[in-house]
Amino acid sequence: MNQIDTIIFDLGGVLIDWNPEYVFLDAFNGDREKMKWFLENICTSDWNENHDAGYPIAQGTEDLIKKFPEHGHYIKMFYGHWENMLGGAIDGTVEILDKLIKSGTYKVVALTNWSNETFPIAQKRFGFLQWFEGIVVSGDEKTRKPFKDIYEICLNKFHIAPEKSLFIDDNLRNIEAANALGINGVHFENPEKLIQQLKKYHIHL
Repeated sequence: MNQIDTIIFDLGGVLIDWNPEYVFLDAFNGDREKMKWFLENICTSDWNENHDAGYPIAQGTEDLIKKFPEHGHYIKMFYGHWENMLGGAIDGTVEILDKLIKSGTYKVVALTNWSNETFPIAQKRFGFLQWFEGIVVSGDEKTRKPFKDIYEICLNKFHIAPEKSLFIDDNLRNIEAANALGINGVHFENPEKLIQQLKKYHIHL
């Protein structure tokens, strides 16, 4: 096994708790089935990720309302109340990040699927986003995970050797795409498990 010298963090779901349910469970008066149907059929993950890849939010919202005018009120809520979908920092992972950076052993960067229109909100709220050597934001690059372009952008921008890097993401799809490019990957589930997963790469906190 190659010695790891670079750690690449995903942000949403790893360091930052983000969930549309924080808005839509209230919007649908606690009816989880209605909320689930809406997020699976109207404001879908694919629709949201299109904005992560740089598609303008106002245009995407307008496009969707034209397609589903009867759901217009709720569609507008997705980005109108987007800030309320931010649940806070995942403290255990922030502690891990802090220790990795303070060790001085690793280059630590981030690679995130995030709209460049909403990312500044997160930057203002979460001070630890300033700790990274750099962050690749999909909305700036006009592509997103799991497409290989964005991994290559990250590798090239920060002069990373894939075989010496470790990528942490909560989406298995994104890990598999990284693995295909020779990047080691850890599927994030919770901070406690991450500590154990890091030990397998001889990374001890």
